[in-house]
Amino acid sequence: MVFALAAPASGKEPFKPNLGPELPRIIVTCGDVTLLLRQATQWTPGRIDFRGKAMTTESSAYGTVFSFPDVGFIGTAHLENEPEKLQSLKFFLDGIRIADPTAELTGGSFRLERKSRIRAFDLTNVIEVRDNRLYETTTVHTAEAVPLKLVYHFMHAWRPTVSGFLAGKDAAPDKVISGALRDDAEVLRKFYINENVDWMAVHEPQSGQFAVCRLLQVPAEGGHISTIWNVPPTYRKYYLKCFEGKTVPAGFTGTWRMVTAFGGSSPETWEADARSLASELKPR
Repeated sequence: MVFALAAPASGKEPFKPNLGPELPRIIVTCGDVTLLLRQATQWTPGRIDFRGKAMTTESSAYGTVFSFPDVGFIGTAHLENEPEKLQSLKFFLDGIRIADPTAELTGGSFRLERKSRIRAFDLTNVIEVRDNRLYETTTVHTAEAVPLKLVYHFMHAWRPTVSGFLAGKDAAPDKVISGALRDDAEVLRKFYINENVDWMAVHEPQSGQFAVCRLLQVPAEGGHISTIWNVPPTYRKYYLKCFEGKTVPAGFTGTWRMVTAFGGSSPETWEADARSLASELKPR
């Protein structure tokens, strides 16, 4: 398996954050899940594989990004305005802290604790790989009120070969939102789902695999709208959109948590299999 991070178009050296190992990338494998972490994107995910097959693309930013009315996006790979300032990084493999991570880490479980500062926000990201699942937890705190255009959490840049999506709410199990994801000009850059849902899923036909993302925790404030942005041939990108056109109140602390799990299925049965997995992932 080879992960290739493209060189910047300008020919400049890749961005290096203020903290972290002197490695361009770290590849973490736990069971059937492989996760790429990139130095150039502030040690956020860069690609997710299942059973050796890529489910996402490296051609994007992952994690959390804020959009401010006066400046635009700040966070992860959005370096066009200002980089987020990392406060701390901690890597754990099989429950043991790794002071000096190597370029490849293999074990039964992995955990990354990442803290940063983005203007008035303290941001904590915890990424875990265990039991063939990816868990992501994001906590945001601010002491002062901050107006936002929006904030995106849990960005997953699914491969442009992903062919369909499915989403639902636990309160209405018989009602699902579904559709094909195509490359046609009339759906270029179209947003799909655009609703508050508890889970969503996509199917990648080249690998014969699907992925299910389920929200496990959200705060009461800010809303959470799931959307997939169709941008062929680059990606079909998932966003959890919050605080759109709203002000985050002073003293706010909120935590969002999501799990992503995978399976193998045919185009004919993947929706039923995805719904079954979504039910399995429901908090008990």
